[in-house]
Order: sequence, then C-alpha cells, then structure tokens
Amino acid sequence: MKTILPAPPHSLPHSDQVQSLVSFLEYEPQPMIVLDPDYNILAANTAYQRQFGSADKPFIGHKCYQISHHYDVPCDQAGENCPMKKAQEMRGPDRVLHIHHTPRGPEHVDVELRPILDEHGIITAYVERLTLVRSASARPSNEGLVGRSPAFNRALSELQRVAPSMLPVLLLGESGTGKELFARAVHETSERATGPFVVVDCSGLTETLFESELFGHEKGAFTGATMRKPGLVETAQGGTLFLDEIGDVPLAMQVKLLRLIESGTYRRVGGVETLHANFRLIAATHKPLEKMMEKGEFRQDLYYRISAFPIQLPPLRDRIEDIGLLVNSFLQRAGSGKRRLTIDADALTQLQRFSWPGNIRELRNVLERASLFTDDGVIRSIHLPQVSVVASAQVSTSTAFDGSSLVQELATFKGTRAELAKHLGISERTLYRRLKEQGLA
Repeated sequence: MKTILPAPPHSLPHSDQVQSLVSFLEYEPQPMIVLDPDYNILAANTAYQRQFGSADKPFIGHKCYQISHHYDVPCDQAGENCPMKKAQEMRGPDRVLHIHHTPRGPEHVDVELRPILDEHGIITAYVERLTLVRSASARPSNEGLVGRSPAFNRALSELQRVAPSMLPVLLLGESGTGKELFARAVHETSERATGPFVVVDCSGLTETLFESELFGHEKGAFTGATMRKPGLVETAQGGTLFLDEIGDVPLAMQVKLLRLIESGTYRRVGGVETLHANFRLIAATHKPLEKMMEKGEFRQDLYYRISAFPIQLPPLRDRIEDIGLLVNSFLQRAGSGKRRLTIDADALTQLQRFSWPGNIRELRNVLERASLFTDDGVIRSIHLPQVSVVASAQVSTSTAFDGSSLVQELATFKGTRAELAKHLGISERTLYRRLKEQGLA
C-alpha cells in the first residue's frame, strides 16, 4: 500500500540540518532524496543510492531533471508535469508519475514530493520519495503492460492511485485497448495480489448461464446439474473479480449483480443458503453505459456502484510513441524459445501510420500474420497487409516531418510550443525531444 511521506523537520538552512534530515530518512525503506529550491540534489538515503545511484555517474550536486530525465531544463519546460513547481504553488505535497533514466534503463517512477518550510513559511528544501512502478514497463517486455506515451502514462498514473484502495474500478475504452491487462495490473498492485484474479466474460452469456457461472449452482438445480458447482464469485474469495464487458450483462441479471455488490451476499442457483462474498470489483466495457442508461438498457444504480473510479484507456492511435515498444515486445514474446524476430525501419514506420481501429489486438494479429511470411526473421513492409494502410491525419502529421520541416514549422508558427505540439499532433515532451535532437531546444 502506498505510504504517505513523513513530516520531516521544518527548518533546513544548511549542511548540518541536511545531514540530520538524511539520517531521519535512512529509516525509510523507500528511495528518498533532498532537493534545494534550485533543483539541486543535496543528499540521498541508502535506498535511493541502491536503486537509482550509479558508481560512475555521481548525482549529488546535480539537477534532479538532469539525473532523472537527462533534460537540460526543468521538467515543466520539457513538456512534463513538475512536482516541484506544483508543490511550490500549493505550498504542499504533490505526486506525479514520470519515466526516469535508471541504471536498468527507462522505468516508470511514482514521484511524491513535499516542501520543507522554515519558521517564516519560506520553502528551504524538498523531500522526494521515488517508488518504482512494477505494473508496467517503459522498455520491451515479455509480459504485462508496456508503454511510455503521455496518454498511456495518464491511465497508468490513475491505476497507481486507485490500486491500493478497495474502490470499484471501471475500465473504459475501445475494444483491443488492453482492459484485461490493466485489470490484472490493478489486482497485482493491490493488497489482494496474492489472492485469485478471476475473469468473468459477460458477453454472450444468457441470463440463466450468467447466474450459474457467477453464483454457482446446487445439485439438481436444473437439468444437467449433476453436482454442486461453485461460482466465480466464490472462486474470487480474497481476490479480485473482473467483469469484462459488463455492458452485456442481461438487464434482469443486473439487479442481482447490484444486490451482490451492495450486500456482499448471494445464493447459488437452486440453493437457500446465504453466502458471503469477499472480492475487489473491477469492471470493463467498450459500450457507452451512460447512453445505455438513458435508453433503459443499463441500470443507473448499478452504474453508480461500479463507476466509483473510472479509467479511460487510450486507443492505439493516441499512443503512436508506444508502437515501437509494443512491436518489439510482441516480437520478443513470439520469438521466445524459437527463432528471433525483428522488424525493419520502413515496416515500423508503416505501422506507425496505420489508424488501428482494432487497437493493440489488431497490431498483435498483424505481427503474427507477418511473422509467417518472413523466412529470415525480419518483418518488412511487403509482409504487412495492405488493407490497413489508411492513416489518420494526426498520425501522418506527427510522424512525417523531418528536421528541416521542423525548423520551418518553428520559424513560421506564431503560437507557444505547447500549441505547436498540438498543431503537429505530438506531445509537448516529444516536441522538446525532437527540438533537442536538432539543437533547437
């Protein structure tokens, strides 16, 4: 469970107080550093040095954004959310999710920062706690969530917020956006991670079958019920119950599902014994539940019970920066124990120009098909299907410009850099990186 930053000593003029604070932070198992108001790292506890330190790259006395991001300017000037700026404005703690450069490579890090005030209320330093996010990877990975785009990071940040709680989570998004992977990540980040993760596919189940699958049935409850069968609610005891495509739950069953959620009790089909449920609820749908409520197709009271914490999962067309990561992850998984699969630059560029109506699921299917046509293990443009080559205007704009056209855009565009990034269809962070590559930042 996420712990709150301790309230450290309030006055921190110089080195002796810094050392006193570091001694205090040594009792903390999480990596922590002390910063001055000019972004300089003054000190770090042993946990930080162990996880983020590097013997050949000293960090004391260096700017935090140089060490963590390899930026030349503070995060907010490079398209990131800067917790120090927000903490300074609020004069209180702030928390963000960033991608940091670590000895292991880029990793998602949950950053929690608290200002230290002197007796006059002036901020003299900051204490920052850094927690590695293990539910997703910012590098190609053999399993789990993969991504580092702003749209992906927003959803991941919300996941990190809600996972330690017991609030019901509603995952919203188009088909193929990875809702089950996100649900599993919520479970594995929660206090119920050692319990079962039980998936209920609500699509295609009739009312009778749905009730039997969810609640179980007694022997003789209906024709063919030759023995007692525990339901998925019972199987999920002490863990997480994931109701996938909850918008497909038959209307008559929605009231029984609501009763289960509100009372925590249920009965097997054909049974009289009241059983007690103990699960964390996660639901997901690609359907517009609010419009379904207006048409009387989904119960309003059930909607408000399951949507305590909605998370909107981005479509792949909003995660263009992640396509290379996802492609290499899929190829790494497909090549595990077999021949090694790679993709050439032209083919990858072509994939980045697709509109991907089927999202990540479609990307995986395209790669699986293409891998069957390559004899040397290298996927090329010729191996990709031609039926999906229609790109969205935003994607073609964001991926097509080169260094010279970027210089021209910068010279002629009259708005701010944030507005230029929006105009180009890329994130402000990506724009900053490309400007830096061209020596324009």
